[in-house]
Amino acid sequence: MDVNIAIGSVLGASEYVAEAVEAMLKTKGYNATCHFTPSISDINLEQLLVIITSTHGAGDLPDNIQPFIKDLAGKDLTGVRAIIIGLGDSSYDTFCAASLTVESTIVGAGASLLFPVFQIDVLHHPIPEELAVEWLSTKLSTITA
Repeated sequence: MDVNIAIGSVLGASEYVAEAVEAMLKTKGYNATCHFTPSISDINLEQLLVIITSTHGAGDLPDNIQPFIKDLAGKDLTGVRAIIIGLGDSSYDTFCAASLTVESTIVGAGASLLFPVFQIDVLHHPIPEELAVEWLSTKLSTITA
């Protein structure tokens, strides 16, 4: 199965998570590709879409993923299957707000989330890629091509 990983990152933590997820998927036989500056033109929406994003500022999406999410909002995403992993710090009142923005945007456009948004609190998990890989690897058996 082909998997596209769209990354929203400011300081790099989401990139580390995405690269770890990509490596784990490849060891399990998936064809996974990270998109550090995701674009509709580069991602086949008929393939599984994993969106990994941090939150910055006042609950904002990182700059590098904003155009992609805006483009998704304008499309009919019926049939799109997605997984969202959010990174945040629970000491802020906007904890993982960007992942919730992604969720409302793509579900509102018709996409189906395979699982509830998985939120990682970097305050309690300073190496979020380990938790993300562990979580997703336990979910893979429930995903069908």
